[in-house]
Amino acid sequence: MEKIRKIGIITGGGDCSGLNAVINGITKTAVKKYALEVIGFTRGYAGLYRNDYRPLGLKTVSGIMHEGGTILKSSNKDNLFNFPVVNKEGKVEYKDVSDEAIKHLEYLGVDALIVIGGDGTLTSARDFSRKGLPVVGVPKTIDNDLPATDVTFGYNTSLETITDALDKIHTTAYSHDRVMVVEVMGRHSGWLALEGGLAGSADVILIPEIPYDINKILDKVKQRDAFGRNFTIIVVSEGAKPKDGEVTVKKHVEDSADSVRLGGVGQKLTDQLEKLIPNHEVRHTNLAYIQRGGITSQFDRALGLLFGVNAVDLLMNGGEGRMVQLRGRKITSIPLEDVVGSGEVGETSTGGGKQVDPDGQYVQAAKSIGISFAD
Repeated sequence: MEKIRKIGIITGGGDCSGLNAVINGITKTAVKKYALEVIGFTRGYAGLYRNDYRPLGLKTVSGIMHEGGTILKSSNKDNLFNFPVVNKEGKVEYKDVSDEAIKHLEYLGVDALIVIGGDGTLTSARDFSRKGLPVVGVPKTIDNDLPATDVTFGYNTSLETITDALDKIHTTAYSHDRVMVVEVMGRHSGWLALEGGLAGSADVILIPEIPYDINKILDKVKQRDAFGRNFTIIVVSEGAKPKDGEVTVKKHVEDSADSVRLGGVGQKLTDQLEKLIPNHEVRHTNLAYIQRGGITSQFDRALGLLFGVNAVDLLMNGGEGRMVQLRGRKITSIPLEDVVGSGEVGETSTGGGKQVDPDGQYVQAAKSIGISFAD
């Protein structure tokens, strides 16, 4: 591999707390330890295609560790291996523009990329690696559903947000004897609902891995009423579904790598419960995007920083084509091909996300203290 003198950073997919900590770790390590130049492409892969970037230095990344989001901004719609381009007839057609992106890198003198993102973003990182570009990946998702790492940064901050929200919702639920339905993110994995619900003293937790029976929810409400606790907190993951039912799809975004957007199960469940529980008001809260933002937790700052430092070390020691990961208390790495599968170019193929084990310790502990999963 030729000597690396200049690296580029991309943050793709949905934003989350901890991204700026990674950028901080990459930039400071690259400059201080290896005397490299660093630039950051703005708005994900779109910045790479449009040659839209900003230089990154010690002053640029000073004081950003605690900030949520990403100073480079992000996009979850731009796949340069299947990119929408307007043709001469004014119609949109999808083309592979990755070679043009590589030419931009050559023009800028960028020798390697560090790509921070989830399965879609890392799939493109894998595809650029297949084309011979030195690439290192950094895993990112608030859902904690990437099987290649024990924990992803952003997850802990989201859990704190969920727990704080449940603490606040408890007070109004108690004051008005209400049934409160709180919808959280997670796609097809129930980690946010499970761990957030545990910490926030939920009474019912509904997750994608355990289809629910609405009658079991009613049983739990009646049980609490009989015990003199005339309110109930229900945490529902956006991917939860009833037995013999389907997930609730909010909308389809055709120009996105993840075109199916889940959401709305909380409101749907609330409408159903209002008809079945005449002696309680039922209210719904969707935490939505507040789970992505806010001041980054200590854990996510530390993990993001460690990922950033180790990503540069990995790149400079011949580890291109790999992704940093957390295993136990140690940062190691894994081939990108093992992270997103061996699918075709542009095809996101994770081989299934990391899901909650219905028979695992977390679920069993929750059941031991009386939390219902409505199964």
